[in-house]
Amino acid sequence: MSEATPMRFDLRPEEIPTAWFNLLPSMVGAGIQPLPPLHPGTKEPVTPDLLAPLFPEALIAQEVATDEWIDVPGEVLDVYRLWRPTPLMRATRLERDLDTPARIYFKYEGVSPAGSHKPNTAVAQAFYNRQAGIRRIATETGAGQWGSALSMACRMFGIECLVYMVRASYDQKPYRRILMEAFGATVHASPSDTTQAGKQVLASDPGSTGSLGIAISEAVEVAATNDDTNYALGSVLNHVLLHQTVIGLEAKRQMELAGERPDVVIGCVGGGSNYAGLAYPFMADRLRGAAPDMRFVAAEPAACPTLTKGRFAYDFGDASGMTPLLPMYTLGHGFVPAPVHAGGLRYHGDAPSLSLLVRHGHMEARAYNQNEVFEAALRFARTQGIVPAPEPAHAIRAAIEEAEAAREAGQERVILFNLCGHGHFDMQAYDDYLNGRLPEVEFDPSEEEAALAELPDAPVPG
Repeated sequence: MSEATPMRFDLRPEEIPTAWFNLLPSMVGAGIQPLPPLHPGTKEPVTPDLLAPLFPEALIAQEVATDEWIDVPGEVLDVYRLWRPTPLMRATRLERDLDTPARIYFKYEGVSPAGSHKPNTAVAQAFYNRQAGIRRIATETGAGQWGSALSMACRMFGIECLVYMVRASYDQKPYRRILMEAFGATVHASPSDTTQAGKQVLASDPGSTGSLGIAISEAVEVAATNDDTNYALGSVLNHVLLHQTVIGLEAKRQMELAGERPDVVIGCVGGGSNYAGLAYPFMADRLRGAAPDMRFVAAEPAACPTLTKGRFAYDFGDASGMTPLLPMYTLGHGFVPAPVHAGGLRYHGDAPSLSLLVRHGHMEARAYNQNEVFEAALRFARTQGIVPAPEPAHAIRAAIEEAEAAREAGQERVILFNLCGHGHFDMQAYDDYLNGRLPEVEFDPSEEEAALAELPDAPVPG
């Protein structure tokens, strides 16, 4: 590797993708039949009209779309141009530090105004809600990345934003809350006393640290009981993952500029949005037989090991059972993960499409403990100069593992991962790690067993 080795690959502003990519047709072509969400009462497939109290018609249409390409509206592109295209970078300094023959590339989404990949869908969802005449959007947020992004997007389109922030993150990350409020959002710690769902949790557990499932219940309740309010979700659903594919579409062009094709594509997974956004345009090549040996690694926290220890089943997307039943890997909708610093990965379920890819062997999952993740994060920061958020630090841990394996095998390997956000508002987490205060949280299988015992009676075909 010489000093002249290219380290950054940029697209021109006019090369922002003008259409989102839908992986579902490729999955069907490969014999992976998506399973429909079910009505929790009748156990029949959910029809679009049942989603109308929560989402605008355009997003419902995208949720069930069978077209491979869906055009990005001009007003959405206009906002994307504030930060897109994002850079693809080669981590040459990390490669040297690892003494590996592997070549490590990362797509850096932390350059967005909100500091993460989340605005890719927040802007689109705010646009479609404004188009439908909605006055306010209610949502949940874990680490605060999604809440920050939607707060910004709502402000740009003249919509009020109400955010239920998981209590553990509300306490750990006050500057995320302040960022949301700076954009004009109203932020409540969840569980809160502003909803029936929150009050029920607090009645049984006054000190609850909350979960994404509980926060979803609160936001959905507000949307379902107020005609002028819709709900927005930052991950899991098809239309959210669809909007994020601008990441992978750009990355494919940028890898071509680098003269490379990834051997392994890595991302952190909580609900699945950032990883699907990077991986799905590449996954289409694997499903079509154009890249059968390309591997895909989903990295998750050992404290909330949905893909590695969960069950593939129909389950609620929220803790109170207000959402349709989704076919996914789940730890049980009543499972409350430990308050690890990677708040955006503390979700009991995962995106149905991503779950199916894991189930059918097209994607593997690995779980990592909190301290080894922060060790990897600091190694990356001290070589590459970017302090990552705790969530993508899981992807960095997996990338280092792959690079070390390449070194041991004495083989070249092209690694691509998504650095989906910076850690500038996560200094408390780094302070805890640097001063030996970061606990190693053990996953308790008995808590999962109790939660899985409450799964709805809706058998999964096959």
